[in-house]
Amino acid sequence: MNPRHHLDEATLVSYAAGALSDGMRAVAATHLEACGHCREQLAGAERIGGVLLSQRQPGPEAGGLARLRAEMLARLGTTAQQRAPLGGEASGQEEAAGAPDTDLLPRPLRPYFGKSWRALRWRWTAPGVHMIRAGRPSGDTLIMLKIAPGKSMPVHSHGGAELTQVLKGAYDDALGHFGPGDMADLDCDIEHQPVTSPGVPCICVAALDEPLRFPGWIARKLQPLVRL
Repeated sequence: MNPRHHLDEATLVSYAAGALSDGMRAVAATHLEACGHCREQLAGAERIGGVLLSQRQPGPEAGGLARLRAEMLARLGTTAQQRAPLGGEASGQEEAAGAPDTDLLPRPLRPYFGKSWRALRWRWTAPGVHMIRAGRPSGDTLIMLKIAPGKSMPVHSHGGAELTQVLKGAYDDALGHFGPGDMADLDCDIEHQPVTSPGVPCICVAALDEPLRFPGWIARKLQPLVRL
């Protein structure tokens, strides 16, 4: 697995600072488990954050968190070219012990969806679309989607941030081709229409901190039913 789409630097900084909500953190951690490049970027963000925090004077400061984040992003950008992607690093004890169990879900998702792919209980949402909604995260929506091959999703934008990690299959939209391991790190400025690739269903996990926005009236009418 060699992801081509990665977490945004600002998301990595928020992850390093522990500022992501439960669902966002679970999706980001799923990508980090598969992506050596983002793990290296995260290590840089953590090192920079530690240095900046050690240099700060004690006491309240207006805008301190925003300033710290901006400084971390600036330093992360200047040091990124000095670090080579890790690549090929084993992601856990299961891989290190031998061939991974293909029935196991990524570890960050197990508290929310269970351990096994075979045990998932998909619920029909729309023709060609099945979904599982995690009940535990607070502050956002965490879902797993299984979308049939060759299916066009409705055009939509986002009321806030969205992190979507492709687990199996693939889709295409205006931002490019997204296959297993790829991350779509989206904000409210993005409008797109994912179209799943032929062959196998596209399975992805997504966290949203605000409802989607649909320009089409049919999708808007159905939105309360699917709660997205």
